[in-house]
Amino acid sequence: MGKRAGSVKPAAACGDAQFCGTFTGMAEKITSYAAFWPHYLRAHRDPRTRLAHCLGTILALALLLAAAIGGDWRPLVAAPVIGYGCAWLAHAVFEGNRPATFGHPLWSFYSDFRMLALWASFRLQPELDKAFRS
Repeated sequence: MGKRAGSVKPAAACGDAQFCGTFTGMAEKITSYAAFWPHYLRAHRDPRTRLAHCLGTILALALLLAAAIGGDWRPLVAAPVIGYGCAWLAHAVFEGNRPATFGHPLWSFYSDFRMLALWASFRLQPELDKAFRS
């Protein structure tokens, strides 16, 4: 991946060595979504982590639908617990890294759905290949 001006800052600018070193595998701060996406994919190297993310996202969406249909607030509470729980557990068990949610919550949330859509449409592998080449 060619680094675009302003997309990545050096380690000294990061201020969170654990995030910079553990999540990105490099000591840099990500300042654009274009720079974040390949780092996100590299933080999901293990297929089991990607599967856990997809399952967690699907279960969370099912719980939101159940809450809407059933008029019950409890699935609304359970949705983020299940969705994030699956993902965070996979990061701890399979990747040994810190979830992107802690450093870039909105980009991470969007990327979970982007990864799910690419996975479901069988278009994730080219994105992974690109991320690992850069």
